[in-house]
Amino acid sequence: MGDLNETFGLAGRIAVGTGAASGIGRAVAEILAEAGAQVVLGDLDAEGAEGVAKSIRERGDAAVAQGCNVGSREEVDALVDRAASEFGGLDVLCNVAGVPADGLVESLTDEEVDRVFAINLKGTLYGCQAAIPRMAARGGGSIINVSSGAIDLPVPGFSLYSMTKAAVAQLTHSLAQEVGDRGIRVNALAPGATITNFTKRRLERDEDGKIDQASFDQFVGSMESMSPLGLVGEASDQGYLVLYLASDASRFCTGQIWRSNGGATTGR
Repeated sequence: MGDLNETFGLAGRIAVGTGAASGIGRAVAEILAEAGAQVVLGDLDAEGAEGVAKSIRERGDAAVAQGCNVGSREEVDALVDRAASEFGGLDVLCNVAGVPADGLVESLTDEEVDRVFAINLKGTLYGCQAAIPRMAARGGGSIINVSSGAIDLPVPGFSLYSMTKAAVAQLTHSLAQEVGDRGIRVNALAPGATITNFTKRRLERDEDGKIDQASFDQFVGSMESMSPLGLVGEASDQGYLVLYLASDASRFCTGQIWRSNGGATTGR
């Protein structure tokens, strides 16, 4: 058995993370940097991503950021290229960026379907395609995609989002088979109920735009009731699992969908 700090650490590794300005993406970037990785943060909110990168640098870790619309292959390629030009290559890719989608199947428009698939599925695909040659050149790496607990727990009006995330899961299974011989592992995180701005979007708000406390308490209670542990997830809960999947501690793990949901899908 080797040194645990080395096995679970990311010293000398170079990581790219999308959706890094907030929520799970931010937690992932901060945790990977704390573990020793040099990180490149991408987000449609370039200012927000730079703010996170600045806070990482202020604590002594290495981070840069740039705007990135993952629905654009060119912008995703540029983000991965930034890792090579800034730090020398790529070892870890975290495809976190995603958008929600509400609406019953019969009401979905072509424009909405195209928009959500472009970000949630194509954005993940573009990231994988850009990362593979960079990782192969360094002898391997780890790709972590983000699927969703919605692939196991269907919710009316959430079908479009669920479709894209189910596709991400299948991409993960298939790609792991294709690139394993190059030392590249591919896994996906399927987060359950986790408190982020993404999940708060449906909550009632007052005239100033602030979340109604009663609505928030009800929201948290409903999510806690789904877990045998009586817990609701935090962004860091997902981030630490990503750290494991990025590290050598998970060297024997690929092609898996990791359900971090407090046991909400136990027995399914």
